[in-house]
Amino acid sequence: MSILLKKFEDKQLKQHDGLTYHPGDTLAVVVQIEEGSKVRSQKFEGLLIAKRDRGVNTSFTLRKKSYGEGVERTFFLNSPNIKSIEVLRRGKVRRGKLYYLRSLSAKAGRIAEKIQHNKRKKAANTDSTS
Repeated sequence: MSILLKKFEDKQLKQHDGLTYHPGDTLAVVVQIEEGSKVRSQKFEGLLIAKRDRGVNTSFTLRKKSYGEGVERTFFLNSPNIKSIEVLRRGKVRRGKLYYLRSLSAKAGRIAEKIQHNKRKKAANTDSTS
């Protein structure tokens, strides 16, 4: 890649304040929508089933159930229409792409929540028992 192209792409990247998200996480994305002369914000909340890291072209796909139908939407991370991204819960998965969830329904399509262990508590408990 040429140096000029690399510099241009670096200018286009949005800063996301240390946001880390992985497949299996539930995200809430606030998107700005323009309808004619009106501009409004809409929240899309769903399960992250795919992530594609490609610099400026980084994108991710969210899936949710809406009125009994599965709805998927792909967002470009660096799009000016994305106002905010929030991680609502972390999912425990062992794959990078969760396309198999498309064929599952109800309880079979649920993802277990990843439990965050606090290492400081464990260290404090072991010190007090000595």
